[in-house]
This record gives sequence, C-alpha cells and structure tokens, in this order.
Amino acid sequence: MLSFDPKKSTERENYKLVIGSIIPRPIAFVTSLAKDGTINGAPFSFFNIVSSNPPMISLAIQRKNGERKDTARNILERNEFVVHIVDEENVEKINITAVSLPPNESEIKKAGLTLASSEIIGTPGIKEAKVRFECTLEQIIELGDGHSIGTDLIIGKIVHFHIDESIYEDGRINHQTLGAVSRLAGSNYAKIGEVFSIERPK
Repeated sequence: MLSFDPKKSTERENYKLVIGSIIPRPIAFVTSLAKDGTINGAPFSFFNIVSSNPPMISLAIQRKNGERKDTARNILERNEFVVHIVDEENVEKINITAVSLPPNESEIKKAGLTLASSEIIGTPGIKEAKVRFECTLEQIIELGDGHSIGTDLIIGKIVHFHIDESIYEDGRINHQTLGAVSRLAGSNYAKIGEVFSIERPK
C-alpha cells in the first residue's frame, strides 16, 4: 500500500487524494444575499449532515488566496442562507453557477434559474430544486495550518424545509424520484445506481 505524508505534499496533491477517495459527495447549491441585494448562488460538494436534533448541516468553503468566497462572506454578514439538493434535472444549470463572477453579478441570473421566496429568512432560494433548506448561521470555524486560513467551515441550522410533493411519501423522501446527483473527482458526477440493504445488528 502506498503511503503519503500530507505535510510533505502540495495542497493540490492532498486535494486530489481527498476528493478522489471521499466519494460520492452530495452537492449543495447555496444561495446567499449580498449587502447590495445581489443574490449569489454556488455549488459545494464539501457538504453534509451535522445533526437531526436540531437539524443542522455543514458547508466547508475553501478560500481563494486567503480571501473568503462570496458565499461565506454573505453568510457571515447576513447570518442566513438557503441550501438546495442538486439533482438530475437541475445539475446542468447549477454547473453554470460555478463560474467566477464579480460580487455584484448574480450567478442565478446567468444560469436562468428562478427565484423562490423563503418563509422564515430573507434570502430566497430557487424553484428548480425539489429540496431546499432555509438555514441560519449557527457557527463559522476558520480552519488553517497555523500560518494561514484556508477554509471556512459553516454550521447551519435548518429553520424551514421545502420538499416537492413528488418525492414525499409517508413522511420520507423517495430517493428514486429525488434523483440526487453526487460529485466525484475532476468533472465527473454520479447518479444513484444499484441500491442494497444490510440489516444492522441488534
């Protein structure tokens, strides 16, 4: 088995090992509101569940040259954001939002996405997602190597759920009708393929 010391590897080398190994990764499309009212939208695959009681999610947003990305900055300033689950029907448009734009230009508009008002918070979501979570900022943790900060780890509390009727059955989400997609390495994505069950020991 090969052995690597991350301290002796470059950031890019470590990145490739992490994203190539930790797969598949769910994709969060996040909308946030800038000070000037611009609606920012961006996809993130460093995303997961933190807790169900209360419901919380995590987003790890990498900095660029030490600077916070628009999404992280907006979340810190507004203390709120909306998370959407990326699926087979919206992934093409969501991919367009990964483009690098000035802070005063909206990725939502560029991708041709449709805004949807939120119930609890002021930041809108998009109609093209079957699942969206209105979130408030619970905590933001700056992560680095002791010399510089490379990542903003955001913990968000879900304050309202929006679930499309087509995927909701008997209090559960139908994974087949949701059709969530996940991120692999490079430009590769994955759909949910073969599903199998294993009973947990009692």
